[in-house]
Amino acid sequence: MKTILLLLLVLNFAESQTEKSKLFMTRSGKISFHAGTPIEDIDPINNEVTSILNITNGELGFQVLIKAFHFKKALMEEHFNENYMESNSFPRSTFKGKITNLDDINFQKDGTYKAAIKGELTIKGIKKEIASSATLIVNGGKIIGTTKFKLEVADFKIEIPSLVSDKISKGVDVEVECRYEPRTK
Repeated sequence: MKTILLLLLVLNFAESQTEKSKLFMTRSGKISFHAGTPIEDIDPINNEVTSILNITNGELGFQVLIKAFHFKKALMEEHFNENYMESNSFPRSTFKGKITNLDDINFQKDGTYKAAIKGELTIKGIKKEIASSATLIVNGGKIIGTTKFKLEVADFKIEIPSLVSDKISKGVDVEVECRYEPRTK
């Protein structure tokens, strides 16, 4: 009886370790965006993005702390957080989605793969379905994911005052880079 119980415990532990090995994550993903015009450069960067990728089913999630976006000018950062993103009321942005062409990607073989991503982006409490193509580089048991896409600020009720409308683009070019490692805990 003790042998059977021990075997069940070992199998349960092995199964939980197998499931964990199918999860990849980062806490230092990078999101940058360009919202400037020829009159003003607006190019903040956030290097504290948390993301998790399940290579078994293609599920993908992101959590972005809004106040972790840093600008070249402190006043821009202040206006971004207080006026545009209202980061005290909406401290995070999230994305929950999926790789829709998972069969085209072999996470067990080093290489570069094109991924189709589709999911729900939430900014300022507003949810919007988005789709993007991404590049996944599998190398030595790690994954680097990159994508670029465009967002319209009006879709998330981000209002640009007429006083600065010639300095801030209504379309924002977003770039994402995440270096995923197998999740161990």
